[in-house]
Amino acid sequence: MHEDVRLHGMRGEKIEYFVTAVGNDVYQRYFFTTHQGDDHLRIFSPGNEVVLTDDGISYQGNGGNFCEYMFGVDQPISDLSKPEIINRLVMYGAHSEDDGTVRFSDHTSGTESYNSIFFEGNAVCNYYFFVHSNQLPLTLKNQQEELVKRVGKCIKRSQAIGEEQEDILISDMFPLLNDDSCQLFIIKLVNLHHLEYRNLFRSLYYRNRKIADEDFGKLANLATTYKIDGYQQERIRIDVMYRFPANKRIVDEYRNILLECNSKGEISNLDNARLTRLKTLSLRNKIPGSLFYALDEMLKKGRKLKDFQEQDYIAETREVLEGIFFREIEIESRIDRADMLKLIRAKKKAQEKQDPGFDQVMLSASKVCDEKIRDGADASLLDGFSYVVTYLDRFDSVSNLISQLAFMENVKINVEMLRGMLEHKAAFDNLHEDCFYELFIRELFTNAYLGTFGRRKVMTLMKGLKLVETELSTIEELYLKLSEIDQEERISIVLLEHVRDRIRNFYSKFISKADQDALRREVTEELKAKKLIEADIPDRLFNETIVTIKKEAMYLHSLLPQIIVERNVGLREDFLENSGLDRFYVEDLEREYYGKNGLNIEELYLIRKGLS
Repeated sequence: MHEDVRLHGMRGEKIEYFVTAVGNDVYQRYFFTTHQGDDHLRIFSPGNEVVLTDDGISYQGNGGNFCEYMFGVDQPISDLSKPEIINRLVMYGAHSEDDGTVRFSDHTSGTESYNSIFFEGNAVCNYYFFVHSNQLPLTLKNQQEELVKRVGKCIKRSQAIGEEQEDILISDMFPLLNDDSCQLFIIKLVNLHHLEYRNLFRSLYYRNRKIADEDFGKLANLATTYKIDGYQQERIRIDVMYRFPANKRIVDEYRNILLECNSKGEISNLDNARLTRLKTLSLRNKIPGSLFYALDEMLKKGRKLKDFQEQDYIAETREVLEGIFFREIEIESRIDRADMLKLIRAKKKAQEKQDPGFDQVMLSASKVCDEKIRDGADASLLDGFSYVVTYLDRFDSVSNLISQLAFMENVKINVEMLRGMLEHKAAFDNLHEDCFYELFIRELFTNAYLGTFGRRKVMTLMKGLKLVETELSTIEELYLKLSEIDQEERISIVLLEHVRDRIRNFYSKFISKADQDALRREVTEELKAKKLIEADIPDRLFNETIVTIKKEAMYLHSLLPQIIVERNVGLREDFLENSGLDRFYVEDLEREYYGKNGLNIEELYLIRKGLS
């Protein structure tokens, strides 16, 4: 059973020291001396010593110094890549070769100022140590190498160092020396000014994860009083913020992904999605970007990582979906309204571009989710994915119905479909104000192929849904209005077909009122006989049909031949914009014209594309 003796004191106004001598007969040995004249403290054993002055420290013999890594310091990749390595260890006389191997020498003596110690190592607490043992090799370089073999792993992994629990550290280290007669000397140095600054910042930050202006003033005053330079303030603040548990989980995962990319030499689309998602979470959780910048500098600087590029909307889809799986490592990454809106917009863009990438990413995420649950993951993993699928199904349902109303004739709707549409609208508007209009309506009204009846139905739908939402109307009333438009459209289609046929066969001239009245009576009787209509044809519909046929005749006999000869795209577009005729209808007329006159239909496609 080992014994220990402890010595405590101050060097100057801000450096506090704790010296611990450990050994089975440590009470019977002298291990320190003081010099009253120059106020030096010398800790020694045969061949080893550490001298503390008011300005710094000098040492010779074996041993070295160690401290807990502060977040953001420039760590060797070999340490950074192993999460269990949390401490920095520097052995006297040791240096690293280009190939990563460590070389030792007999030149182990040196001096360091306190400013240097707390700048190069931990800003608050650092340790020095040396060992006296008759079982160690004779040469210093061999002693250093042997000490690293025996206690190096323990020092670099011990949580007791960061927690400043020397009892635990000694209990772990001393048995590893394998010498009952040896002595272990540990000197702890604490910068009290930095300690006070760290504790104040930690208490303020942990309160609500941000620093108010008045609190920042307290920190600034303390730093001014103690003359703490800006670099030390920044590294202390970053380290404290990193150690907040929720922050640490996110930042550690970011580090792990970057390390994997570093080992592969590339950042895949999936890796990029995960990294981006973690940065998104950092913004939500008020995690400062400086925590990620530090890792980027360490792991990307000087290393060319190949970054695979893909469409922005696909990259955003990967990012959001990857968040679902962060729950497994206790990172809260629920999909919020902004995320859901990103996914819906991505799906919409993919559909517009006929890009299967979105569906492929969704399918891959679904497969991963199923595999994880099969392998024992919590079934709640499905909750986030189900939330996504539900909204995307809503998008498909609304998109399909509105497209049918806008572009298809004689679309049959019912009250239940409209109730579902009202629920869908509420769900989308819950994501973002006027989200429903933005996703499904705004661009629709700029579509050149949106016809007269399609526009009327969509406008009636939107107006009716708003009235129902404000309880100024009912779903049943909206259904009746849409049904009336549908009935009118059906009559208009049948009327146009029969009136055109009658004019071609019997009424080559239908300008006079008498001719039109006769034409109207005959068409009405025919349609009633065929049971295509029940009541008389409304005046407005019949008159609009006559106007449409006149415009059709003018286009086919005057404008279209000129457009074909001159390849006059502008004339065609001017007619389409000002005639009021639906573009689909005009294109049917053009195809019919080309077919009857034996013209090359490919030339028509070139004209439509604006090619001369």
